[in-house]
Amino acid sequence: MPREIALLTNPTSGRGTGAQVHGAVLRRLRDAGLGVRDLRGRDADESLDLARDAVAEGIDGLVVVGGDGMVHLALQAVATTSTTLGIIPAGTGNDVARYLGLPRRDPLAAADRVVAGRVRTIDLARTGVHWYATVLSAGFDALVNERANAMAWPRGQMRYNLATVAELRTLRPCRYTLDLDGVQRHVEAVLVCVGNGPSFGGGLRITEGAVLDDGLLDVVVIHPLTRGDLLRTYPRVFRGTHVTHPCYEHHVARRVTVATTGITAYADGERLADLPLTVECVPGALRVLC
Repeated sequence: MPREIALLTNPTSGRGTGAQVHGAVLRRLRDAGLGVRDLRGRDADESLDLARDAVAEGIDGLVVVGGDGMVHLALQAVATTSTTLGIIPAGTGNDVARYLGLPRRDPLAAADRVVAGRVRTIDLARTGVHWYATVLSAGFDALVNERANAMAWPRGQMRYNLATVAELRTLRPCRYTLDLDGVQRHVEAVLVCVGNGPSFGGGLRITEGAVLDDGLLDVVVIHPLTRGDLLRTYPRVFRGTHVTHPCYEHHVARRVTVATTGITAYADGERLADLPLTVECVPGALRVLC
């Protein structure tokens, strides 16, 4: 009997890339002999309901066409289940696909990985009822996301560029209380991130060195620095060489609580909740096709 999978597409991902590649991916999977349920919700809530229903009905795999936001949605349905997750990268960041070495510019090659059926088991991070795969942002980067989401114009990356400039004008450190496996630290910082994986935001390797299956979270603290120093250091984050900066601090822990005021945390680029939040690593929580 052919494996049965559900194909869940975000048609708006990657400025319409999801919609453009959906048909070709669907044909490739069916031509390979897979039984495919074609799912498309009208919004995120309906898409999540469809995903959860498919998993509850015993689907072998949930395959998403989209970016990290679509992966984030799928995690809420498949985490800790026997259902495997397949990813057809069609977003702007695609950090989870980058982690797994999936083809990020060839959707049919990514579909072939689903057909091949190679499974890798990785950790996930959990905060409350929410799961995430990449990085939780709890500082300057979260403020940029929050400001950008409140802007009606412009669309796309330019909105985030303008939000970054606006936040830089008022850049100021926050006082954080961190609990790392029961050990408390009080720090002043402009950025705190809790990574399950090493990057977010399309390859920003903020939690450089994070491993997907080590049972640990990587916590990065960026202590106060000037606007100019932040701008100069930013390109180094794409290479992971910011780790030598004197304002950089790194820890590993299984369970982390991040507390401060005035910050709404984001994970996988999605809005979560106001701090404080507690994050724990759940080893082997995801079976992913790669």
